[in-house]
Amino acid sequence: MRVAVITISDRASSGVYEDLCGPEIERLIREHYPHCELKRDIVADEKSEIESVLKKYWGVDYIITTGGTGISPRDVTPEVTKEFCDRSLPGIAETLRRESYKETPFAVFSRGYAGIKGNTIVVNFPGSLKAVRLCTGILAPVMEHGIKMIRGEHH
Repeated sequence: MRVAVITISDRASSGVYEDLCGPEIERLIREHYPHCELKRDIVADEKSEIESVLKKYWGVDYIITTGGTGISPRDVTPEVTKEFCDRSLPGIAETLRRESYKETPFAVFSRGYAGIKGNTIVVNFPGSLKAVRLCTGILAPVMEHGIKMIRGEHH
């Protein structure tokens, strides 16, 4: 399995603080898939940078983003992801939001999107450590099944 983890954050991309979410997603995925090929990147909350990094990793099995899913004026990750993808996967985004709400009522403000570009599944996670732990815990167990389905293999 090939996975790209992209942190979308003005402050982390400029070095104001250390990205903890991207490495945590990577660590948790490795727990499930020790031989997974992982790539990681950090970009600012800029439409052009997000578009560019999505295109850069298009072709891997999964692109998982963290950050930019809230309602602040610079949170554009869901819009850029939706524009990038050919088809939506609403079940993933709905499940992540529903399960996140069980942990915090603020999850109602999460606008994460999930979709497909070619044979790449793209999923937006919120940008907090607690959220990426929860969301990775939900997504990781079904990732292999998703790859088989998108390739048209029997499941």
